[in-house]
Amino acid sequence: INIEASGTDIELPEAVAAKCLPSVVSIDVYSQSQMSGFQGLMGQSSSGKDQESDLQESALGSGVIIQSDGYILTNYHVIAEGTTYVVHFDDDSSAEATVVGYDESSDLAVLKVDKTGLTAMEIGDSSDVTVGQWVMALGSPFGLTKSVTTGIISALYRNESMDSSYGTSFYINMMQIDASINPGNSGGALVDANGKLIGINTMISSYSGDSAGVGFAIPSNFAMNVANQIITTGHASHPYIGVTLGTVDAGTQEYYGTKASSGAYVNSVVKGSPAEAAGIQEGDVITSFNGQEVTTASELIIDVRSCNIGDTVEMGIDRNGQQVTVSITLGSDDSQ
Repeated sequence: INIEASGTDIELPEAVAAKCLPSVVSIDVYSQSQMSGFQGLMGQSSSGKDQESDLQESALGSGVIIQSDGYILTNYHVIAEGTTYVVHFDDDSSAEATVVGYDESSDLAVLKVDKTGLTAMEIGDSSDVTVGQWVMALGSPFGLTKSVTTGIISALYRNESMDSSYGTSFYINMMQIDASINPGNSGGALVDANGKLIGINTMISSYSGDSAGVGFAIPSNFAMNVANQIITTGHASHPYIGVTLGTVDAGTQEYYGTKASSGAYVNSVVKGSPAEAAGIQEGDVITSFNGQEVTTASELIIDVRSCNIGDTVEMGIDRNGQQVTVSITLGSDDSQ
């Protein structure tokens, strides 16, 4: 379907919704016990009904059909603590899904249902997205399926790390949007005016936990790269330097015994890693990455994740008060 709006603002949302809604699903998550929640967009179920003798409907989210033979992309935090997943489609049919694989660190997962002939979402190029462009968010806020909201791209290249009970997720180059998204929208689609997927709606920034007009989506290029790796191999690979890190700040400078007042402290270096090959040493404080200041360990990890395996980068190091620059070729965390 090609989107062709002919002059009025109302025709564009109608056309995009008609094209994209068949490719967006809602996901009911069942588990052994009630989940404690996540600071993303995962909604809590209101039914509380048992699906099976010892399963309780505990959460809900959204997903995007990325292949017509049943592959569905969603957020990892949607499915993280579930054991059974029921997917509801635009035609009001449903099917149980299995987990193909997931990547906790990028908060993405792929489910598979035993269905063919599904309407797969047309994939866009998130590198072409610009601030101010029109977008539509589709999903199931508060379990209200087949919901759409519209807005614009508010900002690009937002980076964030978030700790949860199942590890740390690193969100790279996220798109900030003002289209209203709420709990239950996690894993749903962010699309452009041509009805092409440009992002996976993932989190909100809000004091109340509900929409405050500041939402974030994982860019489609990154999300689809991870999804295709999961479908092919069952997991995803990421750039890797081979160190364990801590953060140097005013509170930890004395603890680490460094002359640097900020940066990423190298607690250890993995043998045979790119870091060892580059000459990085235990006790070094990494203070810059490709010329940009590094103030925390999470910041450095986000910088590394924004690159590709095989890239060569430069890191500035404070080594007992001496400034050192090293070049390091990023490896793959598959080698761990």
